[in-house]
Amino acid sequence: MQIVLGVLMLAAVIAVMTLFTFKAPHGKKAVSALSGAACATFLPQAFLSYAIGGVFHVQFAQQIGDIMGNLGGLAAGTLVPLSFGISPVFSVLLGVSLLKVKLLPAFIAAYLVSFLIKWIEKKVTGGLDLIVVVLVGPMLVNAIAGLISPVVMMILHVIGSAITTAAVTSPLVMGAILGGIIPLVGMTPLSSMVLTSLIGLTGIPMAIGALCCTGNSFLNFTFFRKMKFGDNATTIAVTIEPLTQIDIIAANPIPIFGVNLVAGAVNGIIVTLFGLVINVTGMATPWAGLIVAFGFNDPMKVIMAVLLILVSSTIFGYLGALVFKNFPIHTVQELHADEAKDDAKKVADTQEGATDLAH
Repeated sequence: MQIVLGVLMLAAVIAVMTLFTFKAPHGKKAVSALSGAACATFLPQAFLSYAIGGVFHVQFAQQIGDIMGNLGGLAAGTLVPLSFGISPVFSVLLGVSLLKVKLLPAFIAAYLVSFLIKWIEKKVTGGLDLIVVVLVGPMLVNAIAGLISPVVMMILHVIGSAITTAAVTSPLVMGAILGGIIPLVGMTPLSSMVLTSLIGLTGIPMAIGALCCTGNSFLNFTFFRKMKFGDNATTIAVTIEPLTQIDIIAANPIPIFGVNLVAGAVNGIIVTLFGLVINVTGMATPWAGLIVAFGFNDPMKVIMAVLLILVSSTIFGYLGALVFKNFPIHTVQELHADEAKDDAKKVADTQEGATDLAH
C-alpha cells in the first residue's frame, strides 16, 4: 500500500507541475529557472564531488562540488526573479537571503514574492524601491519558505518511503519500481538527485537509480529524434541532462513519461540481476552516476550491464515512437512561438499604457 501511495503521490506532483508550467503566470519561465538552478548546483556536485572527487580522489574538486551542491536555494531564489524580468540586483538579493533554504521551498517562495517585487519596481520610484525591497523581500521570502518546507519535505518523504519499502520486497520488483520511478523524478523539478540524497539511497537501489537514468538518456535520444519534439540541439540536451528540457517534457507528459516508465522498469531489472552497487547517495544522474558505478563494481560487469541497457533503451525508443506516432505533441518551436506571443503582448500592453498616460 505504501508503494502505491508513493507512486500516486509522484504522479500527482508531475500533474501539478505540468499544470503549473502551462497555466500559471510566468509558469514556463519559472520552471525553466528551476531547472537551471538544479543544473547549476546538483549536477556539478554529482560530477565534481562524486565522479571526480570520489572516484579519482581529487579533493579540490570534491570540496568545490560539495559547496555548489548546497547552493540550490540561492540559485533558485536568484534565477526565478530574473525570469520575471526583475532587476539583477533585486534577484540576487532574494537569492542570497535563501542561501540555507532547500531548492524546492526556495523556488516556490521566490516565485510568489517575485510578483510583489515586480509591483514594487513599477510603483516605487526615486531609489526608494531598493530600500523597500531590502526591508520586505528577504524576510517575506524566508517566511514563506519556512511555512512550506514541511509540506515539501513530507511529499518527498512519502515518495522516498515508497522506494525504501520496495527495496525490502522482491529484488526484481524493487528493480522494476525503482527503475520506473527514479528516472521519472529526474525529469521533474523534484530532481532524482535531490530525492536520492534526501532519503540516503545507497547500494543496489542507488545503482538502479543511477544506471536507469543513464538508460533513459539513451532512450530519450532515440525517442526525441524519432518524435521530432525539437531539433538536434534539443535531442542532445535531453540526452545529456533531462532537466535542461523540462519545458518540452512537461508539455508532452503522456508519451515521454509513459515510454520512460516502461523502459526504466526493464532497465531496473537488468541492474538488479547484475547485482551492481553504488555506495554514495545522490547519484541518480545520467553520466556522473555511470562514472561512479565503475568505482564500486567490476568494470566488466558494469560494461555488460550498460550495453544491455543501451540495447533495451534503444528498442523502447523505437517502439515508443511507433506507438505514439499519431499522438498529438507539442514541439519546442511551438513553445518558443507561444513565449514570443506573450512577450509581444506585454510590449503592446506597455506601449498602450504609456500612450494613455501621455494623453
